Amino acid sequence: MRVAQLAGEADFAGWREQARLLAGQGVPAAEVVWQVGGQAADLFAEAPASNGAVETRALRVPAAFPALAEQVICHSDPQRFSLLYRLLLRLQDEPQLLKVATDPDVHRADAMARSVRRDMHKMTAFVRFREVTDEDGGEAFIAWFEPEHFIVERVASFFVKRFAAMRWSILTPHRSLHWDGAQLHVLPGASQAQAPTEDAMEAYWRTYYANIFNPARLKVKAMKAEMPVKYWRNLPEASLIAPLIAGASRRAQEMVMTAPTHPPERHLRQAARSDTGQDEAREAQQRGEAPVASWAEAAAAARICTRCDLYCHATQTVFGEGPLSAPVMFVGEQPGDQEDLAGKPFVGPAGQLFDRAMAQAGLDRSRAYVTNAVKHFKFQLRGKRRIHQKPNAGEVKACRFWLGLERDFVKPQLVVALGATALHALTGHSGSLMSMRDRDLSLDDGTRLLATVHPSYLLRLPDPEAKQREMARFIADLDRVGEVVPALRLAA
Repeated sequence: MRVAQLAGEADFAGWREQARLLAGQGVPAAEVVWQVGGQAADLFAEAPASNGAVETRALRVPAAFPALAEQVICHSDPQRFSLLYRLLLRLQDEPQLLKVATDPDVHRADAMARSVRRDMHKMTAFVRFREVTDEDGGEAFIAWFEPEHFIVERVASFFVKRFAAMRWSILTPHRSLHWDGAQLHVLPGASQAQAPTEDAMEAYWRTYYANIFNPARLKVKAMKAEMPVKYWRNLPEASLIAPLIAGASRRAQEMVMTAPTHPPERHLRQAARSDTGQDEAREAQQRGEAPVASWAEAAAAARICTRCDLYCHATQTVFGEGPLSAPVMFVGEQPGDQEDLAGKPFVGPAGQLFDRAMAQAGLDRSRAYVTNAVKHFKFQLRGKRRIHQKPNAGEVKACRFWLGLERDFVKPQLVVALGATALHALTGHSGSLMSMRDRDLSLDDGTRLLATVHPSYLLRLPDPEAKQREMARFIADLDRVGEVVPALRLAA
């Protein structure tokens, strides 16, 4: 048996050095005893491996292994060192091993890494500082936390960045952290008795917590999954959680039975004066039942558009933007996540790429009018992210009314369709965009039309060479726009 001595429970550097030495000498995993710090020596083990020994075998591991090992090392399972060393040896003959999720060793290592990451997240979420006065009469903060794994050093940088202006200490049974405002010190573990039990602010915090607690939205199972009960005892609001949960049903019923409050009469009178007739007029305009006299009226009416169901979920209508004297109108597909939040077209990643391409083509972006075929963001929720969904033919058709008004008021010399959806909205063409890309086209009223790809297409290309090639072609299309409409060129 060989002994591998480590300086601490999460000594990744020490484990890596010992593992390299042992694996290089071909020592099997079953013949290695891993010991930490002052653990009692194995009576049947040989002397520790010599740091001066020469490796006899070159080692190779995939890039994902070191990151995985750094996380697994922090787990509390005593067998973690042996597991990682066994994986290291197996990777020499099975370089794709980490991709085999059903392998028992890989499955166990992944589960341990997830547990460590979850514990790190819980520590950053549930550490609560309490204010104390230090020996010099200054302000300091102390927190007590009991992590499940040996993660204290790994999360230290989070607290240093978040609370750089404070002097604080985080006490745990294994390690303690102390930040003096300039330097971080890692100290031995402590006991909960060394941490304060309460400070003056906790009464205010409990009052705040009790008032923001919404019984109608309570989901006990989800709350306990995100905030496990074992952490409650360290939270100032812990004494309130059980009674708030117990009374949630009664309070929710009281909220339902309570009559709604109304704004002051003066607010209602002011709203009535300012809105009289306007909503009805705008609704008639957006239904096409009343004439729209100006671009401003069109933009105002579009804000309450209900021509299709997309308005139900989008944040707001995103109307076109740019000078009404613009010689060129660029038409995209629909607003994205950032456009939906900002209320402006072409401000997200695709819009930023569009701006760069315009500049490289020598075109003045500020002189162009930009809009979309569809004015509401269509998306699918994946967790907390809103993922773009392509609008269907019915939604495109419903929005042609607004696109037609924009063309009427801007009267551009040239319209550029960015993508197949825009081309379909402008012409009804539902075939291949590429077949129309290099052709001289025109709209029903005789306005010249050019078709090219949407900037988001370039962002989605995974191959760097293909992305560079297509970006050059897109810039060439924009340069062609400048040839057709020289007024859009940047001044020399």
